[in-house]
Amino acid sequence: MTSSARRTPAVSRATALWTLAGLILLTVNLRAAITGVSPILGDLKEQFALTGFEVSVLTTLPVLCLGIFASAAPVLGRRLGTETAITAALAMITVGIVLRIVPSPLALFAGTVLAGAGIAMGNVLTPAVIKRVFPGRVGSLTGLSMMLMAASGAIAAGLAVPLDDSAGWRVALAVWAVPSLVAVLVWGPLALRGRRSARPERAETPASGPQGTLLRSPLAWYVATFMGMASLMFYVLMSWLPEIMQDSGFAPAEAGMMVSVMMLIGIPLGYLVPVFAARLRDQRLMVGAVGVSMVAGIGGMLFAPALGWVWVSVLGLATGSAFPLAYTLLNLRSLTPAVAARLSGMAQTAGYLLAGFGPLAVGTLHSLTGGWDVSLWLLLVLVVPEIVFGLLAARPGHVRPSGEQEEGPLEKLLEPEEAVAVTSR
Repeated sequence: MTSSARRTPAVSRATALWTLAGLILLTVNLRAAITGVSPILGDLKEQFALTGFEVSVLTTLPVLCLGIFASAAPVLGRRLGTETAITAALAMITVGIVLRIVPSPLALFAGTVLAGAGIAMGNVLTPAVIKRVFPGRVGSLTGLSMMLMAASGAIAAGLAVPLDDSAGWRVALAVWAVPSLVAVLVWGPLALRGRRSARPERAETPASGPQGTLLRSPLAWYVATFMGMASLMFYVLMSWLPEIMQDSGFAPAEAGMMVSVMMLIGIPLGYLVPVFAARLRDQRLMVGAVGVSMVAGIGGMLFAPALGWVWVSVLGLATGSAFPLAYTLLNLRSLTPAVAARLSGMAQTAGYLLAGFGPLAVGTLHSLTGGWDVSLWLLLVLVVPEIVFGLLAARPGHVRPSGEQEEGPLEKLLEPEEAVAVTSR
């Protein structure tokens, strides 16, 4: 494949600015519909007469949907066009949010699945949009996207209870349909423009995609596994850190605050990590730093639980860096937007399925052993594959469909002018 074949023609300034506005609105809507539910689970349980098992299913469904539906996003992108698929995803989020306020348990669960499916598609297609429209701003725009996701998720969680207390649970849920509807209105014109223009490069974009499979690509599996382990660690800690800290002697309110602090630490890292990673040819040092921080945080909770705030801060650095780094690698290890979309779908399918079952497995292990020590030792063991596969994914190279050669220095994989463009970010 020649350099010109890999390169996507530049879009107009007006289209780029409109797409940037759409990208901002898209990422703002990729967390709020999930994080705004957990704080009002008590009211939802009472209003819908849910059993304990049904509540557990309701909290697990969104993460599982992110994994199950992620693999469908590249296919829909190829058939409908990226812009149309994103518009459809945002419409699904909007309808799903509204459906959840219907006074029926079936509508609550159906709306959760629909919103989760839309979020999964948006997660997967975001890197492809950045790769195609802003190829010279991969680091900064990936960082902006990650920061907005984290911030909107934290805001939704923080506003859920005040909105519930002042206006009721329906308003607390439905309010997040407003930004998703605005995003639909912004992406609609982009979808129409994309379908009207018969771009010759469409064969290189998620709308059609290259031939071959990523399933035989070792590098694709390294990236997918690293993302999976990073996601698993984050969602396990999000789910069980308050319980672990309470069993270590901290008050429930303080233990809950620890989770909030861990999330807040991740907001600036969501921007800084992708920007820094995109400027490096080799991200292995960053993976090593994540691994050391993770071992220190989990090990600290095991051997010196009284210093809980120290270990929570360290884990905030680790989890706040790991997922943005994995997300950035989706673009850094892809030569074209089509490969970025397919790698994103493959990695996020594996990642969120692991993340969905991780908290359940750790919770079950806690129930069987009556304490958290075995669960924490398990997390320490799982740091090993996170580091190993992260180091393999962070080496210079690009994913090639159908098992083509992938490894090696960037200079050997890119044409000269492309190598300059990557190393100068």
